[in-house]
Amino acid sequence: MSLIRSSLLVGLGSMASRVLGFVRDVLFAQALGAGPVADAFLAASRLPNLVRRIVGEGGLNPVLVPALSRLEPDDAAATAGDVLSVFGMALLALTGLVEIGAGLLAFILAPGLHDDGGTLALVTLYTRLSFPVVLCVTLASIGAAVLNMRGRFAATALAPLTVNGGLILALIGMDRLSLPLVQKATWLAAASSLAGLIQLALVAAALWSGKIRLVRFRKPRWSPLLKNLLLAGLPVLAASGAMQLFILAATQIASFWPSGVSWLYYGERVMQLPLGLMAALGSGLLLPELARRHRAGEIQAIVTAQNRALEVALLLALPASAALFILARPMSSMLFERGAFQSSDAEGTALVLMALSLGLPFATAAKVLSQTLFARGSLRAALLAAILGLALTVATSLPLAWPFGPTGIALGVSVGCLGHAVAVASGLRRFGLWSPDRALLARVTRIAGAVLTMSVGLVAAMSVIPQAGVLSLTSLCLGGLFLYALAAWATGAVTRDDWAALRKKS
Repeated sequence: MSLIRSSLLVGLGSMASRVLGFVRDVLFAQALGAGPVADAFLAASRLPNLVRRIVGEGGLNPVLVPALSRLEPDDAAATAGDVLSVFGMALLALTGLVEIGAGLLAFILAPGLHDDGGTLALVTLYTRLSFPVVLCVTLASIGAAVLNMRGRFAATALAPLTVNGGLILALIGMDRLSLPLVQKATWLAAASSLAGLIQLALVAAALWSGKIRLVRFRKPRWSPLLKNLLLAGLPVLAASGAMQLFILAATQIASFWPSGVSWLYYGERVMQLPLGLMAALGSGLLLPELARRHRAGEIQAIVTAQNRALEVALLLALPASAALFILARPMSSMLFERGAFQSSDAEGTALVLMALSLGLPFATAAKVLSQTLFARGSLRAALLAAILGLALTVATSLPLAWPFGPTGIALGVSVGCLGHAVAVASGLRRFGLWSPDRALLARVTRIAGAVLTMSVGLVAAMSVIPQAGVLSLTSLCLGGLFLYALAAWATGAVTRDDWAALRKKS
């Protein structure tokens, strides 16, 4: 399959998942608002969502793809079966521990709610109901890594849609029943686990649908490869999901502010649309290519591939960051301000979104550059970079939270993204695996010029349309996109050679 077709399939699947996620969050806001019940539900969902986003964006691919690609097909199928069996048993045990210790976990996830015993009890209940989704989506991610390695992207792109799709159906059904907020959140927590089970079933069907057996189950053999995979699994998840860890820490701090958990959640969900797309493309397409280059010893080819991938990432991330910052208030109002979600909640969410948008380019750059560390097997460097970003997030969020509330916490997340990107780039330079070439610097300069043109146009249009509804906001978004496309073409940020390069075989 050509790179353009693979990219489109993975990208469209990721985009569709994010669009469904938007619809889901709009319905969340309408059904639950931003009060104590919403804070409890979103706090309980934070850990399952963290795992779902990390593994759904290929978080396990950095350890699975390089290891399995070195094996013969039969050995790879048997090893994949061993990994699924061992991870399945480990996750079952973990799920059991969480069900028993959900109360302690609820306090860890939202320590600011400890004064409200009723709200913390709801966090405990929702944690017990929603955590089984972790088992399902993690096993589905392992199966998806096997499918991606064999060039079968359809199921891995479409299966994750079931989680958001299932929750949307549940929200629509409950809206007609007019249930109390507590009962709505209870059913939603249970529905998320059921949707995860459906996702796992779809991936399993894809694994057994072809003529070639991609997974073969047997009594697991404790091989050095399996041991390395298990030992590396947690560090890889932490390094792959650095941004999610930053948000998890920010959520704990935000729990001390009324509606802080909800505002941070909704603002981060909007910001995740472009970031999630780049994460899926990086782990699903760039990582296998870099792994092949590394095995062949093509160091210069790795550096060149990184720079070109970074150009594409920033071509999307920089305008997205500017647009989210400028349009944060009308976006928050249009997406969420209805039902139980009030105007003050939309304002708080908009300020959080503006702060988070500042870190989007750095988070995107870190996603792209870290793929080389994964392909090389430098998990320690990737993990240390994530830890540094996490430490910066906490160290910055705490002092900024007191004067600015949840907005200051979101600024701390952006600082953490900056530190993470710098740490990843520094690690690559130490290994001699990255240096920005003239083409990258020239392209980024042209992209910045196009983004500036788009930003001026959006600000001017906002002054003409101060109250943005659905139609006017859509016009602003499409007009900004069109203006950016024209400016990118005029400045040379996008050329005809780029389209030709996309059609080359991967």
